[in-house]
Amino acid sequence: MQARAVEARRGWQWILDGFGLFRKNPVIWVALTIVLGLMWLLSFIIPVLGPLLFNLLSPVFFAGVLIGCRALEQGEELGVPHLFAGFRQHAAPLVTVGGVYLIGTIIVFGIVFMVAGGSMVLASISKPGVDPATVAAAVRSLALALAVGAAVYIPLLMLIWFAPALVVFKNLAPVAAMKLSFEACRMNVVPFLVYSLGILGLWFVLSLPAGLGRFGMAIGIALLVVSLPVLFCSVYASYKDVFADRTATARGDVPLPR
Repeated sequence: MQARAVEARRGWQWILDGFGLFRKNPVIWVALTIVLGLMWLLSFIIPVLGPLLFNLLSPVFFAGVLIGCRALEQGEELGVPHLFAGFRQHAAPLVTVGGVYLIGTIIVFGIVFMVAGGSMVLASISKPGVDPATVAAAVRSLALALAVGAAVYIPLLMLIWFAPALVVFKNLAPVAAMKLSFEACRMNVVPFLVYSLGILGLWFVLSLPAGLGRFGMAIGIALLVVSLPVLFCSVYASYKDVFADRTATARGDVPLPR
């Protein structure tokens, strides 16, 4: 199983292909996204442990999304139950991937917190009558912390990006899947840069109505909700492109129908 390097313009094509999958069943995609969002909100009912558990299981849920993408591609019906399909296939290795992501995320937040000076930065900004020099220093600390956090988070994201798809579609062990995911992302830095800029640009445009009052805010939120399943589908598109996956099914052993 090998990854391939693709052209820079493919980064934008992943977004277009993701939108193409979304258009096949937009209502169910939005419903699936809302269910996932509600589960994320409900996780906060259990302080600390709830969000941690959701992050741990996030690759399992995302694997279900990818299986839903494959089902749509084969002409099958997409349904909200696809969101839980990862629990029926490869649940243990997907949770292992989630564990690595959870620990990595905690480390990233810890680094950001330490570089920013912890709560002292926020406290210095929130004090009444604080002088501009203090605010400027606090902003610089926060900017440095975010830059360091991004530098640490990107390699973690590279480890995780393709891992659920490789576990579900190629039956790879979690460590092998994460190693291959990292290598595939490293080989395609430029397409991923194009992809990232495209996503950020689209989100900026979609968020513009939010500044037009309550009605505009509602429209902006709706557009952003619609953009999330397109993002999910674009991850599947990037996997198919980089790994030239044209034949495997969700079980990884039966050719796709022509």
